[in-house]
Amino acid sequence: MSASNRRSRALLAGPSRAPTRAMLKGIGFTDTDLERPLIGIANTWIETMPCNYHLRDLAVHVKEGVRAAGGTPMEFNTISISDGVTMGTQGMKASLVSREVIADSIELCTRGYLFDALVILVGCDKTMPGAAMALARLDIPGVILYGGSIDAGHLDGKDLTIQDVFEAVGAHAQGKIGAAELKAIEDHACPGAGACGAQYTANTMAMALEFLGLSPMGSASVSAVSPRKADVAREAGRLVMDVLERDLRPSALLTRKCIENAIAAVAATGGSTNAVLHLLALAWEARIELAIEDFDRISARTPLIGDLRPGGRFVAVDLERAGGTQLVAKRLCDAGLCDGSALTLTGKTLGEEAASARETPGQEVVVPVDKPLKPTGGLVILKGNLATEGCVIKMAGHERSYHKGPARVFDCEEDAFAAVDRREIKAGDVVVIRYEGPRGGPGMREMLGVTAALVGAGLGEHVALLTDGRFSGATRGLMAGHVAPEAQLGGTIAAVRDGDTIVFDIDARTLTLEVSEAEIAQRMASWQAPAPRYTRGVFAKYAAIVSSASKGAITG
Repeated sequence: MSASNRRSRALLAGPSRAPTRAMLKGIGFTDTDLERPLIGIANTWIETMPCNYHLRDLAVHVKEGVRAAGGTPMEFNTISISDGVTMGTQGMKASLVSREVIADSIELCTRGYLFDALVILVGCDKTMPGAAMALARLDIPGVILYGGSIDAGHLDGKDLTIQDVFEAVGAHAQGKIGAAELKAIEDHACPGAGACGAQYTANTMAMALEFLGLSPMGSASVSAVSPRKADVAREAGRLVMDVLERDLRPSALLTRKCIENAIAAVAATGGSTNAVLHLLALAWEARIELAIEDFDRISARTPLIGDLRPGGRFVAVDLERAGGTQLVAKRLCDAGLCDGSALTLTGKTLGEEAASARETPGQEVVVPVDKPLKPTGGLVILKGNLATEGCVIKMAGHERSYHKGPARVFDCEEDAFAAVDRREIKAGDVVVIRYEGPRGGPGMREMLGVTAALVGAGLGEHVALLTDGRFSGATRGLMAGHVAPEAQLGGTIAAVRDGDTIVFDIDARTLTLEVSEAEIAQRMASWQAPAPRYTRGVFAKYAAIVSSASKGAITG
C-alpha cells in the first residue's frame, strides 16, 4: 500500500498535524517512526486469568516483528472476562457481553487513531470472536494471534485441565472424594499461563480462526509457554506488514466457504457449542448468510476425527505434538470435507497450508477420516415445540441419542446447582434452567458449574439438561443449550412445569415438551415476563438490544 493511501496519513501528515506529532513525540516516537505505517497492537492482556496473562510479554515480540518489517507498532488494551474464574457467579453474565465490548473497543481505537493495520492478541474465549468481529467490521488488513493453550496439569500420572476441577467439585459434594483430593486437583490443574487446555471454547475458536484465514495456520497450536511462541509472535508482526503491503482485507478472506470450513473443523474435533454463537455473529458482521441449521448440516457430513477432551482423551498440547492444526486441515481437505481453495492471510490457500502438515508417526490424537471416532461431527441442532428457533447439543463423546424424563425446573443457575449439591436430582430427570438467555440473564451464562457437578456426581449418563443459557466448551453429556426463543421472550421453555415429560430425540433432531398445544397456550396466557434484573448500566443496555441466540446474540 502506497504511503499516500495509508489511513494514518490523515492523522500525521502535513503542517496542520504538528500537534498530533508533538504529542506522540512526548512518548518517544520519532519522525522516522511517524513516517511509517501505524500498526495497532490490540492486546487483551489482563491480570485476572492465566489465559491472557502472558500476552503483555508476547506483544513485545510482535512489536519487534512489526518494527523489523518497517512499521510502527502502537499497543493498546481492551478487556477480557474469564469464563472459568467467573463461572457460577453473577460475574459470568459479563462474559458474552464482553465479546461486544471487545469488538467495539478495538473498532473505536482503530477508527480513532487511524491505524493502517492491526495485530490482535487473544486468549480467553470471547476475545477471539470479538477480535474477528472487529476486523470484519473495520475491513482493514490484520492478523489475529492466539496466545496458546496452557500445558496440562499432572497429578498421580494423569493429565488435568480445569474441567477436572469442576467435576471434582461435584464428586466432593457427593462424598466421592475428600477435601484433600479436591485441593490436590485444584493445586495441579493449571500449571501456568495459557488458555484452558483442551478443545474447549478458546482452542475451538483458535482453530476456527485458522480455518477462516484470519490467523496464520499452525500458530494456534503452539502452546503458551513453548519456546517457539516468541518466534510465532515475531512472525505475526512481520506478516501484518506483508498483508498491509498486499492490502489483503478481511472482506477478501471471509467467504461462505471459509465459514463452512471453520464449522467443519469445529465438528471434526468435538469443539465447543459456543462456536455456533460466535460464527453466526461473525457471519453477520461479514454480511454472509448463515443459519443455525447450517451447523447441523455440515456436522452431519463431517466425521469426528479429533480425540480431544472433553469428549476424548487428549489435551491441546497433544494436538501440537501430533501435527497441529495443519494435520486436521489436511485430513479434511484430502477428504473433500473442506474447500481447500479458500484464501488465507499468508496468500496461500487452505489446501496449500494443509499440505505442509507433518504427522508424528504413531500419534493417536487425529485419526484417519476413513476410521473416525464417530461417523458424524460433534454439533447437533434440535428443534421442536421447546425450541422452535433451535438449540445446540455437542455429541462428541458417548452421549445417548434418546432421553425421556420428568422436568426439574429452575429459574436460575444457582438454584439448579444447589439442587445438585443437595442430591435432589435423580437418574432420569431433565434439568431445566431458564431465564438465563441473552436477554433474560442477561448475558447467557455458561453452566459448567452445574453440568460438571452432575458428571462429578455420577449422573452424567443418566440425566439430561436444557437451558436458554449456554455451556462451556468443557461441558459433556446430553446437554442442550441456546434454547430459543428464550424464557424472557416467552419461549415455550417458560411454560415448563416440574414433572412435565421432556423428550430428547437426537436422531429425529427434536426437543419436545409432551404437553398439548392448548395447555401450553393456557399456561402462557397467564405468564408475565419477569422484571429486568438490571435497569441501568451495561447489562441493561445489552438486554435491551441483544438478539436471539439463534442469530448469534448480536447487538448490531
